Amino acid sequence: MRGLIWFRRDLRLADQPALSAACAECDEVIPLFVFDDPLLRSREFGAACVNFMLGSLRELAASLEARGLALQWRRGDPIEEVVRAAHDWNADVVYWNRDYEPRAIRRDQLVQQELERRGIIVKTFKDQVVFESQDIRGATGKPLQRYSAYRARWWTQWSLHKPRALPVPAALSSAKQAMRPPSRPLPSAEELGYASLVPWIEPGEQQARKQLRRFCEGPLHCYSTGRNIPSIEGTSKLSPHFRFGTISPRTAILAALHTLEKGRPGVSRPDVFLWIDELIWREFFQQILTEFPHVVSGPFRQTVALPVRERDQERDRLFQAWCEGKTGYPIVDAGMRQLRQTGWMHNRVRMIVASFLVKDLRIDWQSGEQYFMAHLLDADVGANNGNWQWCASTGTDAMRGYRIFNPALQSKKFDPEGLYIRRYVPELASVPTAKIHEPHLMPLGEQADARCRIGIDYPAPIVDHRLAREEYLALGKRERVP
Repeated sequence: MRGLIWFRRDLRLADQPALSAACAECDEVIPLFVFDDPLLRSREFGAACVNFMLGSLRELAASLEARGLALQWRRGDPIEEVVRAAHDWNADVVYWNRDYEPRAIRRDQLVQQELERRGIIVKTFKDQVVFESQDIRGATGKPLQRYSAYRARWWTQWSLHKPRALPVPAALSSAKQAMRPPSRPLPSAEELGYASLVPWIEPGEQQARKQLRRFCEGPLHCYSTGRNIPSIEGTSKLSPHFRFGTISPRTAILAALHTLEKGRPGVSRPDVFLWIDELIWREFFQQILTEFPHVVSGPFRQTVALPVRERDQERDRLFQAWCEGKTGYPIVDAGMRQLRQTGWMHNRVRMIVASFLVKDLRIDWQSGEQYFMAHLLDADVGANNGNWQWCASTGTDAMRGYRIFNPALQSKKFDPEGLYIRRYVPELASVPTAKIHEPHLMPLGEQADARCRIGIDYPAPIVDHRLAREEYLALGKRERVP
């Protein structure tokens, strides 16, 4: 039997359910990746994301080649290309790991219908998450809408099923090689219509596993404090790897839990479980996206009305300043510049800049969500949408619009020496630490000494946070939907 394995968001060999099943069941296997032309043309994702994907694909292709198999690729509409490939190569069965975004669910349904109409078997598998939306349900059988309840049920399921990661299939070798066209080099970013760049976080399965080991050997066990300090290596930086499936969440969670079994000093059980909570949040947002697809284009809670600016020149000016990291609030500007320069932003800072856009500038959260998607290495619809709606108070969280971060206080608390700020806002390099969080408060003489003239070398604040907060709250009360 000949099997076609459609790689998508699972660019790895280890703990790859579709690949493992194909190797176990088929005499010949053909690995395939399809470059989705309509999605690439939409520009929903940016160059950072595309280059990370290409880097991960190159490593996958090399890993397969080392085992005597060639990664085939096509470019076009994935519905047409997968069906055509299965027909051209006389596949008996097509394997893939499931995707949970509404658009992807519809795509996969159409592919499956076309394949089965031609007599080709389709087999799909759970992969991006430990538990799919139907695995985690409330007492009534409906999807859970509160994270606390979802988390409790998730751990119950974990205890019952004790998930395990699959090894690289032992049968994955040249013995499985099918007759195929000569392999071709993967396209470049430029050929896909994007600028070529070196990803700030190194792509590929091997790097993902190396990064996981580094994290589990140190930062994981002081995660509760380290995760909030943007100037240090306190987080895992695995989010792009989860996005493209160069490592599975099962593998990551099992590795974290394994550190508790070693009995060595310095291991922190609370920190391990706090980090796993973040991965459960990721699955929670994914199941919200699957079960409530309207969140792609609007708020989760339709009863929420936010005080949003009308689209005019002033609104556009403020949004552009935010995008460029020229708001006059150093922690906000550092975060936005880190994003533009690297394709990544520290999670604490993501919350700060999102709160500032929505609540200080009163700009719709969808504009921020789209900007992040276009610049992030880890541009993931479920996580990005869920986090933006959390910050905008339109999501599943019960808090109604009053979570407003003070950027100066956040900066003083989590970047007290200004190390993160100075890294990404070099205009402030010589500003005294006492003024680094609010440089506009420096007297003129101090500005001259620091070679940072406010309004010239570095912008004055584009809004007054205290006044913006009061205005947002007042408008929010007036516009609240009953």
